[in-house]
Amino acid sequence: MAHTLESFAAACHDILTADPGPAGRERVCTLLREVLTDKAFVAANLGDGTPERKILYQDPQLGFCILAHAYTGAKESPPHDHGPTWAIYGQAAGETVMTDWALVEKPKGDTPGTVRRVRDYVLTPGMAMVYNEGDLHSPRRSGPTKLIRFEGIDVSKIKRDAYRPVEAATA
Repeated sequence: MAHTLESFAAACHDILTADPGPAGRERVCTLLREVLTDKAFVAANLGDGTPERKILYQDPQLGFCILAHAYTGAKESPPHDHGPTWAIYGQAAGETVMTDWALVEKPKGDTPGTVRRVRDYVLTPGMAMVYNEGDLHSPRRSGPTKLIRFEGIDVSKIKRDAYRPVEAATA
């Protein structure tokens, strides 16, 4: 079945209206996995010239955003959560090594919190993962990648805490 951004956004809106919690997000994630296999949808929304961050759609009622991300080379992000919101990462092209982290110590003022590595796994095209409020993770890309990603709210407009990794022996 061919997908359009409009039909995909409408389906996500309906799912999240019925269940805005973790179960609804898992349903959106399942739909995203299906959309990621639609070559026409991926080409239309992640074509040449797509920047590292582009909001494709922001729901006027619920506030969630559907974003396109295209990276031309290696890129690594530090451990982070999404503040008071959630995210869904959907791999369209390339590979992302994702690391999950466990909180060791919460941030205090300007002092970053500390985290310890729990596991690494690879997101390949067609895979998608939900990261609920407080889930700590970090993506690493060694080459060109493209993603469709959700944010529960536009995280570029909120303050988020910083975290730094510590060795398991010191945690």
